[in-house]
Amino acid sequence: MARVTIRYWAGAREAAGVDVETFEAATVEDAIALAEHGRGGDAEFARVLGLCSFLLDGRRVGPADRTRPLTDDVELEALPPFAGG
Repeated sequence: MARVTIRYWAGAREAAGVDVETFEAATVEDAIALAEHGRGGDAEFARVLGLCSFLLDGRRVGPADRTRPLTDDVELEALPPFAGG
């Protein structure tokens, strides 16, 4: 398990209602699931996260990275689509 700090940007921050939160999780996928679960099934939050790209310690998270075991504390950034870029 690792300490995963999720930093939300732009619309993801608005949907989350916080800038940053931290979870103990084994994978990126687990951390995202914990964030969703903590909001009691908020459909808008889940929708926004579904649109997000993620960076793990500054590197893009690909599909295989979502289930790779985390062994060190990490920062996960949730980046919703941005207009113009």
